Amino acid sequence: MTDYLFDVPEVFSLPVKGESAQYPVRRIFCVGRNYAAHAAEMGAEVDREAPWYFTKSAAHAAHSGAVQPYPPGTENFHYEMELAIAIGAPVFRAKRDEAAAAIYAYGSALDMTRRDRQQDGKDKRRPWDLGKDVEGSAVLAPMTRAKDFGAVADQRIHLEVNGEVKQDATLAELVWSCEEVVEHLSRFYHLAPGDVIMTGTPAGVGPVVAGDRITGGVDGLDPIELTLSDPE
Repeated sequence: MTDYLFDVPEVFSLPVKGESAQYPVRRIFCVGRNYAAHAAEMGAEVDREAPWYFTKSAAHAAHSGAVQPYPPGTENFHYEMELAIAIGAPVFRAKRDEAAAAIYAYGSALDMTRRDRQQDGKDKRRPWDLGKDVEGSAVLAPMTRAKDFGAVADQRIHLEVNGEVKQDATLAELVWSCEEVVEHLSRFYHLAPGDVIMTGTPAGVGPVVAGDRITGGVDGLDPIELTLSDPE
């Protein structure tokens, strides 16, 4: 047994409906600008040649229902409601049917973003890490197996802040389908069980402050919730 110099954090894992064991998360990929209306509200256009990505650390994942302090280093903290994919089989340079078969489960997710720090990166042509890879910023609800959820079609995806609807769209508005995303991403990475892909957010993103309660969901999946407390 290996001795370590300090305590190793527990593996972050998610419950899966119908399973006694949990789904351990090892990597988190995020698709950028995968809804045309959201790209437009951010002053950009969808890249229709191929999807593109950024990442979040698995150490920065949080469970739905968490209460988290408003993060440091920002005055413009935004919510983004998303559909998450959980990979359940090794997949590399996949064909479309192989990509589809590798999707094990789906879940509701929040991509919380320091928008001002993300804008810094855009303006200065630097990475987005300070804006996107924020502690507690990948909020994930319990997963539902793909076979139980069915086809990703026109299910509603929505988000509310203190009960007021802020985002309201359907999964039919995804520019790149879940299968297309897995197929494309597998050209660059050996995807494997434990990899989670957040598929992008619809229009309506906006800021939240300490004391706000964020709720949301995707029809057919467990809902998601996050409460922001005062800054540390």
